[in-house]
Amino acid sequence: MIRQGMLGRFGFIAVVASIGALLVATAAQASTVTVGSVLPPGSTPTAFGQVETFFNTALPEKGANLTSPVSGAIVRWRVLDAEGGPFYLRVLRPNGSGGYMAAGTSNPATPSGGGLQTFTANLPVKAGDLIGVDPTNAADKIGVAEVAGASYGFIFPPPFDGATVAPSGTVAGREVELSAEVQPTPVISSITPSFGPVAGGTTVTITGTDLASTSAVKFGSLPAASFKAESETQITAVAPVSATVGAVDVTATTIAGTSATVEADRFFYEGCVVPKLKGKKLKAGKRALHQANCKPGKVTHRKGKPGKVLKQGAKPGKVLASGTKVSLTVGK
Repeated sequence: MIRQGMLGRFGFIAVVASIGALLVATAAQASTVTVGSVLPPGSTPTAFGQVETFFNTALPEKGANLTSPVSGAIVRWRVLDAEGGPFYLRVLRPNGSGGYMAAGTSNPATPSGGGLQTFTANLPVKAGDLIGVDPTNAADKIGVAEVAGASYGFIFPPPFDGATVAPSGTVAGREVELSAEVQPTPVISSITPSFGPVAGGTTVTITGTDLASTSAVKFGSLPAASFKAESETQITAVAPVSATVGAVDVTATTIAGTSATVEADRFFYEGCVVPKLKGKKLKAGKRALHQANCKPGKVTHRKGKPGKVLKQGAKPGKVLASGTKVSLTVGK
């Protein structure tokens, strides 16, 4: 199917505080990538004709991304010359066989007037997904531009989220004035240092991409004692106290999701896991303590002979700081 004065002391402080807050907000602004139309000028408000989903299927302009180049979250979306509404942004996921899965829908947004309109969103998206737009009424309009080599499709009726449908038809030579900004999921590429004591307190520099708007940092399942997103490529975090010795994955979370775990994000908690020493000869007991990253402490002899370990100063399995001394009582 084919279709065509003066500032007082406190006033000054307030202004400075506002400027400071603005600078902080600007510094924390995450980078985004654009998917959809480049919003070419000269569009015509075009009625949907029925309540259906419009989505671009070919965008010939240089630099235009028909599909999202990254996984993450749509944080803003734009329409040109839209009238009526409310409208809904829709994520469409190609199934590889000509159909599309309805992967998610935004909250409703109503244009306040003609021209370019921008709306906020928090809509998950995966690399390779397309975007579409749903009206509320058949008479609702959106800008459509005549562009050689462009095309858009439509799905009637709009699919339910989770459903997979085939397009109802296409329109050649025209482009729907719809775009969105995708904030990529954060990525961690390294952490320095990559080890620290179970007592916590190690200041760790986390390096990666898309980290500026990080809202949470975790060491395994434990929240960082504190953290600061320094830039898009760096976070400074303080390791929390850990009840176990060993490696954990450090992750960063933003509105676009949580960083995938990789070998480069591993942080190793160093400590002494007290071994079971009772019944061991003194020499073997000392060796076991060294192997567990502990140290032999005061040795008390009973009956004047070395014999075997009768008692240890810390219970087996207890996690202590590296190098902690464990006292021993030996005898026969």
